[in-house]
Amino acid sequence: MEKLTIGGVDILPGETKRIELPMPLLYTNTQMSIPVHVQRGKRPGPTLFVSSAIHGDELNGIEIVGRLLKSRSIKNLRGTLIAVPMVNVYGVLNQSRYMPDRRDLNRSFPGSKKGSLAGRIANLFLNEIVQHCDYGIDLHTGAIHRSNLPQIRGNLDDEGTLAIAKAFGMPVLLNAEERDGSLRQTSSELGVKVILYEAGQALRYDEFSIRAGVKGIINVMREIGMLNKRKRLGKQVKLFIARQSGWVRASESGFVNHVAQLGDHVNEGDLLATISDPFGTVLDTIISLTEGVVIGKQNIPLTQEGDAMYHIAYFSKPDSVAEHVELLQDKLDMEENPNPLADKQS
Repeated sequence: MEKLTIGGVDILPGETKRIELPMPLLYTNTQMSIPVHVQRGKRPGPTLFVSSAIHGDELNGIEIVGRLLKSRSIKNLRGTLIAVPMVNVYGVLNQSRYMPDRRDLNRSFPGSKKGSLAGRIANLFLNEIVQHCDYGIDLHTGAIHRSNLPQIRGNLDDEGTLAIAKAFGMPVLLNAEERDGSLRQTSSELGVKVILYEAGQALRYDEFSIRAGVKGIINVMREIGMLNKRKRLGKQVKLFIARQSGWVRASESGFVNHVAQLGDHVNEGDLLATISDPFGTVLDTIISLTEGVVIGKQNIPLTQEGDAMYHIAYFSKPDSVAEHVELLQDKLDMEENPNPLADKQS
């Protein structure tokens, strides 16, 4: 294994180092930096980056990275783990999705050293982190006032990407096109296979999503040979690949009474929500246009005409997806407390 250099710091095989990548100063001349944790095994293997908070209000991933780094499961790894809990540090400080220049960092790649602020951070992250890697896992949540069912997104037509997407262990896999300027698109052009983990909502921790995320990353590390594989016990979570998805939008402005929830199987014509005026008079009903599973929804009970309210993925057998989401929840609960009767008996 060769020496790895990030931010001018050399990391040798078997070493673990914390690095601060310098960023442009705040107005107050306060120094800013992107925190990076690099953990290298003594034995050769692939290099994986795990990144979070490219959107500064998506906080679940920060906790996922923190728990991952404290996990005993990754103690004796092969290859290199590069964990970046906050990419858009400015956004985290401001509790904002965007950069201070009002740009979306995940639409600013590959960026440049002399471009906009977002472009400079994108370029820094690409050159200092991504170019060293073989694989990547980018952690996201729903946007403000929206929640996402835990799911994996990626180019599932690529064999290597599909393999790590399946290994993560989420029931819902969405074959998502690579968007211009995104980290995933630019990484792909460099030959780095990247998947997105979407789960939870902005500015909130979701315990189920966090635990599933930590477990999923460790599963991927086992799949690509960074950790020893283990035999999976019990009933396995079945994977469902969606090739299409779409948003159902509000037809009126008003107050929302949600009927459908995340993970629900809905049929064409099913009631998703009602929209009422301030006096409680129903203005319109929101109906599912096709059969599928709710993988994203608006949380706030207010809507403007045209707002995206429900994100529905289309599967060949959507009625089974919710069952396996519940199975995943049960498996995580059992791992946390393998003998639930013990607490009652103690």
